[in-house]
Amino acid sequence: MLANIIYFIVFIILAFVLSIAVKAITRGVEAKQVIKDEKNTNFNNENINSEVIDQIKELKNLHDKGIINDDEFKKAKEKILK
Repeated sequence: MLANIIYFIVFIILAFVLSIAVKAITRGVEAKQVIKDEKNTNFNNENINSEVIDQIKELKNLHDKGIINDDEFKKAKEKILK
């Protein structure tokens, strides 16, 4: 009878430890996914920023060559930045 009580207590402790381990693993997986998503978002933002910079440089080049005037340059730049 005493052995059954001890087995039951050990089983409860084991179930508790396993539940804590599962929660820790789940949190780790979720944190890893959040970090991965943040990296993808930053990468996409960097691509968008580099495209905007390239477009403004191209506009500046056209402006320097005299192909577009000051007003056209300002309007095009504002359109890109929106």
